[in-house]
Amino acid sequence: MNMEISRMAHSLNEWLWQHEFWLPPGITWEDMKESEDTHYPKPRDLLLSIPFALILVVIRCIFERAIALPLSAKLGVKDKLRPKAQPISILETFYTVNCKNPKEGELISLAKQCDLPVRKVERWFRRRRNTDRPSLSKKFCEACWRFTFYIVSFFTGLAVLYNKPWLWDHRECWTGYPQQPLQPSLFWYYMLELSFYCSLVFTLPFDVKRKDFKEQIVHHAATIFLISFSYCANYIRIGTLVMVIHDASDCFLEPTKIFNYMKWKKTCDSLFMIFSAVFLISRLVVFPYTVLYNTYYYSMEIFQPFFGYYFVNALLITLQLLHIFWSCLIIHMVYKFMLQGTMEKDMRSETEESDVDEERENMMEKEKNGIARFSNVTSSNYIQRNGSEPLNNRAHLTNGHDDWHNGRYLQSHLVVRREEITLLSEGEESEKIC
Repeated sequence: MNMEISRMAHSLNEWLWQHEFWLPPGITWEDMKESEDTHYPKPRDLLLSIPFALILVVIRCIFERAIALPLSAKLGVKDKLRPKAQPISILETFYTVNCKNPKEGELISLAKQCDLPVRKVERWFRRRRNTDRPSLSKKFCEACWRFTFYIVSFFTGLAVLYNKPWLWDHRECWTGYPQQPLQPSLFWYYMLELSFYCSLVFTLPFDVKRKDFKEQIVHHAATIFLISFSYCANYIRIGTLVMVIHDASDCFLEPTKIFNYMKWKKTCDSLFMIFSAVFLISRLVVFPYTVLYNTYYYSMEIFQPFFGYYFVNALLITLQLLHIFWSCLIIHMVYKFMLQGTMEKDMRSETEESDVDEERENMMEKEKNGIARFSNVTSSNYIQRNGSEPLNNRAHLTNGHDDWHNGRYLQSHLVVRREEITLLSEGEESEKIC
């Protein structure tokens, strides 16, 4: 049995590493043998990204706790106080096992099981969902970590590539391909980027989740596959261009989030416009010409198409489709900014549910209590028919007169509060870039 499994694994390994998959026609693995002075990428080198990714996760935890979290407190980033849901085992079980947002029929059934009003059950689920949402300080720490990495990565890429010929002449990406020696600086730059994206996969369940969560998973998977395959097939030069282009716009996205969490509105709006310009230019202009056109057309001047050629272009096109998806969101936000003069909330972010209905219920209850109190006071402070009033009754009448004014003030105040709550429910304040 073990020998059969070993034989199958050996056959799979031989099939997977056929030179027809990875190398252009006419080139075999024999042509890629190393010498003392010449080194080529080896697939087993990619295994180093796993321990490096775990190291980055540890560094991130230390960075967020020791630097980002204290920094958020000094910069005035405060978490919103959220009322906690009362511990009710039936509702908690339904929340964790079935769904987090029950339908009307399920709410009625749960209300009967718990012997509670439907409104209170609905409020419990609203509070429970808000409890699971990430706090502002958590978002701030995550943005600080990513900003730090993207800055380091971007300038590392520029330092590695500024004297490389393919940065300025894109046809140089294919000169001598695939027999292009691997330089140590390119190796470590690749390991840095691959380890970071692997670390993002490791922390995906704990990071802030947004509406484009599925697109983020596709992006991370496509990026890891692209980096890994380009390394194995020695598409190192084109891979470095892809990474530098992506890091350029991310360097502006994360500080935009940071200043938004700090409530620096004007700075946030300015950075968002800069980010939008850099993103749209780098992803919709520079990337298609520098990378897509380069791999699709220029490479054909050197070799004939093979599996690796089609696979790399498929991954690059997948990235470009994601670029178009995010560009549509950004253009929509910029359009709203031009019309309203203020930046709209990030369409990817989950809006926190407010307790508007709960506040409205409390106001209505207070209003009823105020009217009831006024009625009790006026009924108890009567005037005797004979025209004589005891001193204590006069005092009660005076208090009733004051309570009548207080009741009228309370009613008018509640009307104003009701209007405020209605406006709040129609246009709820939320984050711009989450």
